[in-house]
Amino acid sequence: MTFPTSSLPMHRLYSFRRCPYAMRARLGLLFAEVQVELREITLKHKPAQMLEISPKGTVPVLQLSNDAVIEESREIMVWALEQQDPQKLLDTKTLHEANILIDKNDHEFKYWLNRYKYADRHLEMTQTEYRQQGEAFLQVLEALLTKNAYLLGSHITIADIAIMPFVRQFAHVDRDVFYNLPYPNLQRWLTGWLEHPLFLQVMTKFEPWQEGDEVVVFPAYLMDAD
Repeated sequence: MTFPTSSLPMHRLYSFRRCPYAMRARLGLLFAEVQVELREITLKHKPAQMLEISPKGTVPVLQLSNDAVIEESREIMVWALEQQDPQKLLDTKTLHEANILIDKNDHEFKYWLNRYKYADRHLEMTQTEYRQQGEAFLQVLEALLTKNAYLLGSHITIADIAIMPFVRQFAHVDRDVFYNLPYPNLQRWLTGWLEHPLFLQVMTKFEPWQEGDEVVVFPAYLMDAD
């Protein structure tokens, strides 16, 4: 989906630091070198200004400077990279494969990830069984990373930034277990991302936004993504 651009004041992003959907949106903005006004929220106290433009109440939400609203993280990434894409994350040669992987992440892997993370709320299976179900996707990623440094080749694509936050969340359920699983290439890939300068920018802590606060620009500065 393509959204209109505008020369009006800065776009505004409502975000929550630890949400993987919000992480992927911020990564998309960083790789696109698009600066926004960042409003960090807390999930227990969602600002009325966000709920007015997006009643579903989930993050991320991007309000463009012309008041158009993008409510889905995947669409925010695409919108940002359509503005400019210096690293060519939307490479047409790999975009079809990227979309297939992101679909699998969002519609299959995320299901098992939620149950693995919150196994005490989903008693139909054990936590180990939920983890093993999620590993089916990890095995797909491991096979891809056996051949390449990144999921679809030697360069970062939108698939990497869309999927990595969810693999990170899976790994952090039990780091000792994750790093003892037989996925050395996936572990290398994830470790590289956790140390990547743009991901470190993504994980910068901000105080929750309140009416009257000074504008927080994200990213505060642009750095080389290489």
